[in-house]
Amino acid sequence: MPRFCFIFLLAIPFIGQTQSSIADVEQLKKEVLLLQSDVENIQINLIQSQSKFKAGIALATLGYTVTIAGGLMLGRKNDDLGKGLLIAGGATGITGTIMMVDAFKYLGRAGKSKAAQK
Repeated sequence: MPRFCFIFLLAIPFIGQTQSSIADVEQLKKEVLLLQSDVENIQINLIQSQSKFKAGIALATLGYTVTIAGGLMLGRKNDDLGKGLLIAGGATGITGTIMMVDAFKYLGRAGKSKAAQK
């Protein structure tokens, strides 16, 4: 009987460690899943930022090209068309620039958690 008590007393610390390591593994699994979720959120925001930024570049380039063409037409026989192209091209270019600047909001969101975005 005394041997059994001695063995039982030696085994008690190991039983507690097993339960503790199971809890540590579960905590590690939760943190890995949370990290995967954060990475996916970052990737989604980067994709949205990239597509909006590219569209903004294309629109701004087109707008400012039309503005230049309109400016070249001023003072010639198509003066009214040049003025119209200046206005339309300027508005289109500004819209494209706003889209490019707006694309950066997704980069800011990429570093924040979902709870901080709401």
